[in-house]
Amino acid sequence: MSHPTTTDRIRIFDTSLRDGEQSPGFTMSASQKIAFAHALAELGVDVIEAGFPNSSPADFGAVQAIAREVRGASIAALARCHPGDIEACARALDGAAAPRIHAFISTSPLHRKHKLNMSREQVIEHASMGVTLARNRVDDVEFSAEDAFRTEREFLVEVFDAAVAAGARTLNVPDTVGYATPAEIRALFEYLRANVKGADGVVFSAHCHNDLGLAVANSLAAIEGGARQVECTINGIGERAGNAALEELVMAMKVRPGYFNADTGIDTTRLLETSRLLSRITGIQVQRNKAIVGLNAFAHESGIHQHGMLKHRDTYEIMRPQDVGWPDSQIVLGRHSGRAAVADRLRQLGYVLEDEQLDQVIAAAKALTQTQHIIHDADLQRLVEGERYGPGWRISAMHLSDADDATHARVDLSAPDGRHVVQSAEGDGPIEALFAALSHATGVGFVLESYEVHSMGVGADARGEANLSGRIDGETMSGQGTSRDVLEASAIAWLDVANRVLRMRQAQPRVEAA
Repeated sequence: MSHPTTTDRIRIFDTSLRDGEQSPGFTMSASQKIAFAHALAELGVDVIEAGFPNSSPADFGAVQAIAREVRGASIAALARCHPGDIEACARALDGAAAPRIHAFISTSPLHRKHKLNMSREQVIEHASMGVTLARNRVDDVEFSAEDAFRTEREFLVEVFDAAVAAGARTLNVPDTVGYATPAEIRALFEYLRANVKGADGVVFSAHCHNDLGLAVANSLAAIEGGARQVECTINGIGERAGNAALEELVMAMKVRPGYFNADTGIDTTRLLETSRLLSRITGIQVQRNKAIVGLNAFAHESGIHQHGMLKHRDTYEIMRPQDVGWPDSQIVLGRHSGRAAVADRLRQLGYVLEDEQLDQVIAAAKALTQTQHIIHDADLQRLVEGERYGPGWRISAMHLSDADDATHARVDLSAPDGRHVVQSAEGDGPIEALFAALSHATGVGFVLESYEVHSMGVGADARGEANLSGRIDGETMSGQGTSRDVLEASAIAWLDVANRVLRMRQAQPRVEAA
């Protein structure tokens, strides 16, 4: 396999607002779509697919508003090869600086028979008609052959020939159901570029789904096969298992320029903030180990890895965290951390200890990991100063009830000084009400960034585990709780964070005095 010898510009076509937004759990309001479209333009995407105007009045209105307000990227709207869809796109895109109509029709045998009930000839006729109508309304027309990968190759060429003849400037080759492998995708693009009439005058595009976890790999293989546009989404959101993740695609090309000989116009330093904006809008967080934008993407807890990182960061990192928007790497002190990492963190906090003292602090820190996952700076400070931790806030009782379209929570807590504190609050659901009551009772508040609950064990021995992270005073802190009741586990996890915040505040004056 050969690679291009010059660096080619790959167009980034973001479909978070269309393919991503139509997937379960990711619906956005018009104002949220507009805000996110502005963020995508600032990120540097080439094309923003704003929606499917003829699918609903809400989608039409959102596309129309984005077309009128957002500049810096082409604004695309999706249409079936139906006159009504094409006209709706044209009306919605009126006012866009660089409008694009994205027309599609299914081409695979399965779709022709069971979805369209059309012959090959009818599919070609509709494709040609759709592109022609679209080209009469805008100059920039993209044509997609839905389920292209499972379409007969020679027929796919015929459909694309008709689309090019009708005026399409971009030919999209979707792996609609995420069935392909990288070698097959690469070969398909090479075949199409060699056989479609007028291939040199159009841009070939890849649109890969992630049903087998291969969307990014397949998109990169498509680039190797000649694709010069990639359709993707922030955080990889999309139908079923999602689409190719924009942040992963872009950074693969940036980190491996000698291999792909391709680059994009993306401002990679905005990747993290764009990812987090989408999470705030949808309320759905990415998993901690998500590449590029997950909380663990640049975090190191293993002692062996930490030792290597302290010597030279390239030992375990292939990109700089600042390149994607993180402030820096994180050396996370936990159960698996080694002596070198603990000693280095203590030095950063201003503590220079003799070997015997260091051994005592490390042993105490290891013991602390039996009850908490992460050792924070405040924990180390208290251990060095020889003070024992108090019991912290603990749950004595809690009660939740629903009334008047709201959930009411009442918590009875045991305070660090032995007092009992009772507090109530209400919210839109049990978690919001519970966390509000805990905040009122403890006097601690933080911005919740992620929250997950899952089952540990099976049958009668099963327990609920809650994990959450919150941001306070510029720092992200994580908490964990387990219980047979998931709401109690959630409260324990919240108090785990609250107790860390209180310890940090207690330690702060002594550190400043030192």
